Amino acid sequence: MPFAKRLKTMENHNYCLILAGGIGSRLWPMSRRSRPKQFIDIFGTGRTLLQETYERFARFMPRDHIYVSTNIDYISFVYEQLPQIDDEHILEEPLNRGTLACAAWGTVYVKKKDPKANLIVAPSDQMILNDEKFQDDVRRAFQFVSQGNRLMVMGIRPTRPETGYGYVQMSAETTEENIAHLKTFTEKPARQFAEIFMQDGSFLWNTGIFIFNVDAMLDTLYRLVPEYQVEIPKMMAEAEVAAPKFLPNFFTELPRLSIDMHIMEKSDNVFVYECQFGWADLGTWGTISYHQPTDPDNNLLLDSQALLSDCRHNVIRLPKGRTAIIHGLEGYVVAEEGDVLMICPREDPATMRRMMTEAQTQMGIE
Repeated sequence: MPFAKRLKTMENHNYCLILAGGIGSRLWPMSRRSRPKQFIDIFGTGRTLLQETYERFARFMPRDHIYVSTNIDYISFVYEQLPQIDDEHILEEPLNRGTLACAAWGTVYVKKKDPKANLIVAPSDQMILNDEKFQDDVRRAFQFVSQGNRLMVMGIRPTRPETGYGYVQMSAETTEENIAHLKTFTEKPARQFAEIFMQDGSFLWNTGIFIFNVDAMLDTLYRLVPEYQVEIPKMMAEAEVAAPKFLPNFFTELPRLSIDMHIMEKSDNVFVYECQFGWADLGTWGTISYHQPTDPDNNLLLDSQALLSDCRHNVIRLPKGRTAIIHGLEGYVVAEEGDVLMICPREDPATMRRMMTEAQTQMGIE
């Protein structure tokens, strides 16, 4: 069989699961439980993060191979923003049980459709800087995991000692060019360790994008996560009779776990791929501005109107029709959404989270 035909046949088994069920609390108050960040047009492009993610995959994958996993409370947003998607391609989460539950249910459901499937699990709140490189890297990753019992995490070479990202370390012995076994996994290190990781050269940012063959993932789940030894057969039985939009009953029995810590960190068949597509996690106010145009004083206005005087290194996000007049501010986030105005140091996510918690518990603010 000619190579082009073999490649096309292989790609027919490639699927995508977009994770869109989180509440994006680190970007509060712009991102709130009632409308999380993945459903917001953050940069004023006319496209929400979910729409941009979906279209990114639809450029090189069949649309009927793309699924969206989201909390039941956000189903209406998915319908509104992705009118082209049908019920069979929306996987409802009745409650938050972490990324592992979503990935497991998506894996089982896709396997029902295609027993030979390879699946990419991707967050809906990331920025990809080079779509062509992204497509090339995803295709190569699919080809790699399709050849055996392999799981893969996509990594990006760090450009700064970022403490808000997770890191994955590549082993010294590469399997293929830019691909090596995962050696260690570190979640959001302290500054001194992030600087060491930068100097070491074997550490990459963990994009949170995972690729695997469905059989490899289910086998790994069964071996490493005891709770899933009971629940995976339930999932398989439910996948045989239920449309994915129906609420999966087994969710209530699952612990809240992440793919990173309970699969990628513990398994011995995980590989790291150093990708070239350029990437940014839109997780915090501190990281959101690195790949966005700023004014000469490094102030970022996120689709907002403001008059700034003697201001530097700030992030401003205001509702339509609001204007900020600010003098002498440096290194802050000024964010207003609905009934909340937050003014906090941009590089202090711990304080932002504490203030959010206090506003919710003491003042009843969402």
